[in-house]
Amino acid sequence: MERKLVVGLIGYGYWGPNLLRNYMTSPDASVKWVCDRDAAKIAKAKTLYPCVDVTVDHMDILRDSEVDAVLIATPISTHYALAAEALMAGKHVFVEKPMTSSVREAEQLVHLADSRGLTLMVGHTFEYSPPVNKIKEIIDSGELGDIYFITSSRVNLGLHQKDVSVIWDLAPHDFSIVFDWLGEEPMHIQAMGRQCVQYCNPDVAFITMSFPSGTMVEMQLSWLSPIKLRRTLVVGSKKMLMYDDTEAVEKVKIFDHGVRVGDHTSFGEFQLSYRTGDIVSPHLPAIEPLGAEARHFIECCGTGATPKTDGRSGLRVVRALERAELSLQQNGNYIRDPANYDRRHGDRSPVPIYPSSPGQLNIALPA
Repeated sequence: MERKLVVGLIGYGYWGPNLLRNYMTSPDASVKWVCDRDAAKIAKAKTLYPCVDVTVDHMDILRDSEVDAVLIATPISTHYALAAEALMAGKHVFVEKPMTSSVREAEQLVHLADSRGLTLMVGHTFEYSPPVNKIKEIIDSGELGDIYFITSSRVNLGLHQKDVSVIWDLAPHDFSIVFDWLGEEPMHIQAMGRQCVQYCNPDVAFITMSFPSGTMVEMQLSWLSPIKLRRTLVVGSKKMLMYDDTEAVEKVKIFDHGVRVGDHTSFGEFQLSYRTGDIVSPHLPAIEPLGAEARHFIECCGTGATPKTDGRSGLRVVRALERAELSLQQNGNYIRDPANYDRRHGDRSPVPIYPSSPGQLNIALPA
């Protein structure tokens, strides 16, 4: 019988309990540790899972030679330091989205994981969901034709974050989805928004992007909406598609709709032909994305395979987040290439910025 992957979880706040549930029920993993700075939270974890050891010090996990992998579900500002320490301790790392709070940090984690031959995976959970995977399959098949544009709305009432803008909180989902569908990164990014509730912390933003293929993408993000929307439209030259993640069934609908320019020899004969055909909702398997994501991480740690949402996938999302945030700060200026956002950090030293040994950063996890 193959040995189970022994994991430790750092962060038992909003998302940590969901990760723990999936790894506790996996036949291929064994959860040994749960860590959180809040003693009440880890006490709750201990009550639910008596066999798990709990601690307020993440170094207890990193020093444990039996632990193969670390799951990080803490505030964004702590992702880089915790992941760097775990990798230096020889542990595989799964870190929630976004991977880091800067491109420079993301690049360092990718380099560190590569140099040590360890698995680094990012929690872009939607890339493991049946609707998103089905749409990827449909786009790749050519059924929609050339993709003209994509629009997405990700809005709801709350939760307002204290330390990040709405872009860093909500946009990682749609960035990862769109980049997966199109297989490319944007040439230009523009973002506009405003802070309505908290000073200097934007809670509504509108992002537009253009891609090398010619596809245009528009994203609407907000913590201020009377209703919850998770809706995406994909418009192609042949067909159109709608993805609504709030629907209980029929999350994906394909519309055999389109417009054709008729033959004409003069301006007076110019006509457009509109087609409204069938609407089809493809069958989707009933698979929990978080469970599929956990199984994929466990498999990659065991086989050495590259995760679908590896460090480079995390890097491209952070790169887009930085560019969008910079555009927002510059009142909607187009950010055309990476050099524009790299200059914000000044000269980029090739010398690694991670600590020389685990524990050197003395991380204090926010409550």
